[in-house]
Amino acid sequence: MRRKIIYIVIGSLVFITLLVSAISSDPASKNVSLIENENTAERMESQDPAVPELTAEARSNGMVNSPSAQQIQPSDQTTQNQNTAEQTTSQYTYYSITSVVDGDTVKININGTVETFRLIGMDTPETVDPRKPVQCFGVEASNKAKELLSGKKVRIEIDPTQGERDKYDRLLAYIHREDGLFYNKYMIEQGYAHEYTYNTPYKYQTEFKTAQKTAQASQLGLWSSNTCNGDTTSSSNQTAPATIQSSGKYYTSSYYTAKYYYPESCDGWKSLSTKYLKSYNTVEELLVVYPSKTKSSQCQ
Repeated sequence: MRRKIIYIVIGSLVFITLLVSAISSDPASKNVSLIENENTAERMESQDPAVPELTAEARSNGMVNSPSAQQIQPSDQTTQNQNTAEQTTSQYTYYSITSVVDGDTVKININGTVETFRLIGMDTPETVDPRKPVQCFGVEASNKAKELLSGKKVRIEIDPTQGERDKYDRLLAYIHREDGLFYNKYMIEQGYAHEYTYNTPYKYQTEFKTAQKTAQASQLGLWSSNTCNGDTTSSSNQTAPATIQSSGKYYTSSYYTAKYYYPESCDGWKSLSTKYLKSYNTVEELLVVYPSKTKSSQCQ
């Protein structure tokens, strides 16, 4: 009887062992275990604040493995501030004034090429037009222009409403000094120039007309009863500066690529084609027709 009980116990243990072994080798049970482990890992990862979700941009830039990729992407506001700073410091290019022709006409060096500019919205009394006498307050306006612009650098503002050049092939523009002085407007509001509209309204027309009213009300410059009383068409009692008084023949070529003029005493003009050769009694007369031309370096 005792031996029979022993056999029954041993048989039960063997059965239990085989059953446990069969369960542990079941693939379905393994899959359940793996799924539970993966779900647990995902829950842990989603709860970990040290591993932020990466943006598509960060991934494309090779930052997938970097836990701080999100931190080095600047915010929109930071980017805007940086862009604003760049525009403030680098959006303007300044060019050197090479000479002041008169109050409303200057020559500027544009990357090695000297161009003549007629300034938009303003008109100063004449001092260099050979067809007209030196007008009232012309010398003062010319001297003020030289005071403000000689040796200075300016930025150039083009106005599409006025076209690129005038009938004398002068470029049309507003100019601003590096210190912010808006030259065109300043000359009007200080009484050195009239507001001037040529055919079509321009960008600053309203502003310039207001500046003229202010100068007129304050009797500044050419608006003073002691100078021109606003009428600059009369001749000035003063003599124009010696630097703009000249005499003798001056020669140039009318060919479209010609850039220079020559005083009669300079032999350079003799090599010009007689077909295109033009002569003038004064350099001022020549420059009215060809304002962009400069004196030949052969004649310095």
